[in-house]
Amino acid sequence: MFTKSRTRKNMNRPYKVNNLMVISILIFTGISGVSNGQPDSSKKLILLLIGDIMGHKEQIWSAENRENHTYNYDTVFSFIKPVISEADFAVANFEVTMAGPPYSGYPAFNSPAALAAACKKAGINCLMTANNHAADRRTKGIKRTIHVLDSLGISHTGTFSDKDQRDRSYPLFLEKNGISVALLNYTYGTNGIKVNDPVIVNTIDNKIIAADIAEARKKKADFIIVFLHWGKQYDYITSKSQYDLSEYLFEQGADLVIGSHPHVLQKMIWGKNSKGGKGNVTYYSLGNFVSNMRKESTGGGAIARIELLKDNTSARIAHADYYLTWVYTPIEKYRKRFFVIPCSEYENKPDFFRDTLQYKKMKKFIFDSRSLLYKQNMNVNEMIYNGSSWLLNY
Repeated sequence: MFTKSRTRKNMNRPYKVNNLMVISILIFTGISGVSNGQPDSSKKLILLLIGDIMGHKEQIWSAENRENHTYNYDTVFSFIKPVISEADFAVANFEVTMAGPPYSGYPAFNSPAALAAACKKAGINCLMTANNHAADRRTKGIKRTIHVLDSLGISHTGTFSDKDQRDRSYPLFLEKNGISVALLNYTYGTNGIKVNDPVIVNTIDNKIIAADIAEARKKKADFIIVFLHWGKQYDYITSKSQYDLSEYLFEQGADLVIGSHPHVLQKMIWGKNSKGGKGNVTYYSLGNFVSNMRKESTGGGAIARIELLKDNTSARIAHADYYLTWVYTPIEKYRKRFFVIPCSEYENKPDFFRDTLQYKKMKKFIFDSRSLLYKQNMNVNEMIYNGSSWLLNY
């Protein structure tokens, strides 16, 4: 078994798993159906936190039925759905509006409601909507996006129809297995587009976030997660301002800080012994979950896997891991298709890919991502597929 000290030379070799080591030091996910040895009295909640869901024009064209002009994105998530299905809650950054036709990609994103419907079918049951594209279609886009998500029964937060809605629904709480999680969401801005009353897009303001965290604590949240749209696009290195803000939020009572916007991966830090053993976690940027971006290292991202535990006396972060994902885009019948695939499951299956060049690009993304994350991460490790189960690679 490889460890985090593996060299660049061997990082793309197949993972070899010794069965005795699996029993003793590998943690099985819920997919494998094997207990991870936690006490029976503990309550457990598994969260998957997902990066940017984009809506470029090629994605819209790919989803369109040319005959009746309806849209369907279901196949986009068909290969990643088994991974998502493990989670109690799967939360993603939804970086488009749904203002109704005509639809458009960059720079003013406006996707069919079918994109959100496909997310729900894939198991993504909560969306963060505060990002720099939230106001791309102004007030109408903000309101209709909220309406569509409500009509589909998808939990969401970050944008609001008015102050009353924010007051009633914020922070957003997810509850299951006796564990409550408060979600907060903010963006650095909206690309210079003014957000006019009465709609609200949460923007990063330390005092406001501190007050919102205090409200979550007042409402007895077991865990508080702050989703931030921040950082510099295409920059693999986190900035001092990102670090300072995450530390400030932890001081205020946040337990996890999850980042988006750079469109590439950034480091992941799990302070296991912070907060008296409860722990805190920062994923500075999860990169792209699905998009048509093909600038180097933007073709994929990571899904954060968080396991939360609570017993009669305390609550803590038990695991903080990740899956690498890649957007496979073969051409079928003169049309580009989009498929999010789990990298570890397909990295040694070249015959799966119709285009050898795409396979090589995925392998490079995997190599570059591991080179970055194995060097910079602290206590956060990749989930590896062994042919039948997902294993935590220490």
